[in-house]
Amino acid sequence: MPEPLLDVRDLRVRFRTRQGLVTAVDSLSFSVAPGEVLGVVGESGSGKSVSMLAVLRLLTNPNVTVSGEVLFRGRDLLALPDKEMRAVRGREIAMVFQDPMTALTPVYTVGWQIAEAIRAHEQVSRKEARARAVRLLSDVGIPDAASRVNAYPHEFSGGMRQRAVIAMALSCSPSLLIADEPTTALDVTVQAQILDLMRELNAGGSAMVLITHDMGVVSQIADRVLVMYGGRAAEEGPRRAVFHGPRHPYTWGLLDSVPRVGGPRLRRLPSIAGVPVAPGGVPEGCAFAPRCRLRHDRCEERPVLSGDTHLDACWLPSGDRAGLRVSARDTEAAS
Repeated sequence: MPEPLLDVRDLRVRFRTRQGLVTAVDSLSFSVAPGEVLGVVGESGSGKSVSMLAVLRLLTNPNVTVSGEVLFRGRDLLALPDKEMRAVRGREIAMVFQDPMTALTPVYTVGWQIAEAIRAHEQVSRKEARARAVRLLSDVGIPDAASRVNAYPHEFSGGMRQRAVIAMALSCSPSLLIADEPTTALDVTVQAQILDLMRELNAGGSAMVLITHDMGVVSQIADRVLVMYGGRAAEEGPRRAVFHGPRHPYTWGLLDSVPRVGGPRLRRLPSIAGVPVAPGGVPEGCAFAPRCRLRHDRCEERPVLSGDTHLDACWLPSGDRAGLRVSARDTEAAS
């Protein structure tokens, strides 16, 4: 197998608070191959965004502690000097942040901000950087890019701001693009356009990490899926295996809660009982156990993510997960 482009090993992120030390990401390991799309899914607060901010060393608060290994092309990003890390960030690894309005500085034009990103990593003139900014805006579907390059962020719609942020991320042709919920709060038409754009990026050879809570988006674009809960990995595997043969009860709940276009109309959409676990309240055993209808005594012990290509962190017998899923669903419907 080819060497992973990104290999994250035993990543932990802890926050020092007035209530004590809080672990937001706990022993997370995953990898991304060159040209691969990894979809990271889970409810809000599951540690998706924090883990990727830690990968890029963007958690700079002195009350945050990050440990583990983040190997990018064989180099541990957590051990790189700040100057070398700045050269990696933006040029080799780019990130599309969750809120495009706060990702752009309101007092500078969109074109100036894209050109600044280019000149920060390449020795080019202002004129050439501006010309590339126009081309990038045009490539991501901004109409009349030569004129709109002079517009300020507030003069763009939400979808256009998201495209501008993607254009900025692509300005230096990164090998890895991390997209944090790039389709959130966008209407379905713009969402489809953004997904088409991301497919084109992937076809051009860029690997991607797509963070989202929308299972429908993941089903359209991801090669592999990582399911997170309580700052831990609950399940990981090829997209088809995770969607057609999910093994973890939390993944069952996520998939069952997605509305179906075909089939009989449901009187009530299934949901996962309880509320997401708070970062400071994750039990020592299985993080999902307090909400799981199939929990048993061994769930007091923490399960380890295990398997061949399709991994899960659950103590349920591996032979009849499909039958257990049906029984859990029937129990939920009867309650």
